[in-house]
Amino acid sequence: MVDEATITTNWHVPLSDGNRILGECFDELKAFGLTQDDIPLIVKMVENPNYDYLPFVNIFSGRTDLDQHDYIHLVLGRGLMIKDEAFVLGFTAGSTNKVRTTEESLYAFFAKHVFPKEYQFSDDDVHVYRDAVKLGFISDCEPLDKVDFVAMRHLTIDEVRKAIGLEADLLEAYYRIEKRRYPDAKECQRNARERG
Repeated sequence: MVDEATITTNWHVPLSDGNRILGECFDELKAFGLTQDDIPLIVKMVENPNYDYLPFVNIFSGRTDLDQHDYIHLVLGRGLMIKDEAFVLGFTAGSTNKVRTTEESLYAFFAKHVFPKEYQFSDDDVHVYRDAVKLGFISDCEPLDKVDFVAMRHLTIDEVRKAIGLEADLLEAYYRIEKRRYPDAKECQRNARERG
């Protein structure tokens, strides 16, 4: 029997699998993925807009609940490993076109030093996060934190990307760079296909 950690490490719907149905992939992830109760409070306070009533925590752009975050994993073609998380969080924030350098640095500080150990970013993870913020800003896609993915569950992932203006070729180009930059990171090696 395969344990949950192995499933989480290996689970991935690649960018190239855009013909799969968004809702089916989401349900597959939810069958073993985290629930909102599994997320540490400090992470929820920083990343989830349901905690906006607390002072000082609503300063980060692109905050989402866990379901929205999981849909974003799917449309970005990312798995569940730490650099995948860094990319999803960064791209989501960047897609709002509101992130300033101070906000980016403050989030990186929280992710590297304040979050519980299993959620902390390394220097390389912070680099991926910062790259993703820039890439999200460059993209002409809709702000990913505002997309109604539930209404598009019946569409293929490629159809969803097209509907929200998410450029798969932009993602693929970055994933090739990431693959070369982090040769020992499994999550970076599986995200890009080399062109012949």
